[in-house]
Amino acid sequence: MSVHTVQRRAQQGARPAASEEAPSPGVRVAVVYHSGHGHTGRQAEAVRAGVQQVEGAEALLLTVEEAQARWGDLASADAIVFGAPTYMASASAAFKAFQEASSRAVMARGFGWRDKVAAGFTNSGSRSGDKLATLIQIALFAAQHGMHWVNLGLPPANNSTKGSEEDLNRLGFWLGAGAQSNVDQGPDVAPPEADLRTAEHLGRRVAEVARQLVCGRVVLGGGGVRGCRPPARRG
Repeated sequence: MSVHTVQRRAQQGARPAASEEAPSPGVRVAVVYHSGHGHTGRQAEAVRAGVQQVEGAEALLLTVEEAQARWGDLASADAIVFGAPTYMASASAAFKAFQEASSRAVMARGFGWRDKVAAGFTNSGSRSGDKLATLIQIALFAAQHGMHWVNLGLPPANNSTKGSEEDLNRLGFWLGAGAQSNVDQGPDVAPPEADLRTAEHLGRRVAEVARQLVCGRVVLGGGGVRGCRPPARRG
């Protein structure tokens, strides 16, 4: 029995029979990104890999160009993770075009992303590179759509004599996942593995939070709770 069936029965005042085992509610996480040279694309793929580690989570990876032809797929997602490279202290122009298109296609047509989960990631050539400015822009964009923002959920690392370039969140960001790619290296070697694993952590965290919200809605709606067990991680 699908989660939609459980929800429909709840709305009708019925509950699953005691003998029925409600399935673990599935969640769909879309990863929408722009990548100018392929580095942010690798970061997006790492986010998708993290989503797929959570039981029942489905990941949909879309460039900003593809996303503007698939608004319906984004409408059906429980969470959307946004990613863009940081160019000149800001998100890329292609990502901004997607943001502006969403105003007409989503916000003006009924605030369609309200209460979805959101998160963000970015990449630049410098270790800092004013990436925080881009993450703030993405967070405000999500807020304008009424979405729930999920932060990185990792302490800053590589900030002591015991730290390492291999640490998760080696660049020390809180709001989202940051990555750094040397400007003379292609996406086959940059960003480094630590930054990709940090992005993977973000994808997993978003999928887990989205699943918690889906489960909570089922339970509060009167649906069966057996399917809302702690998620198992794949791999």
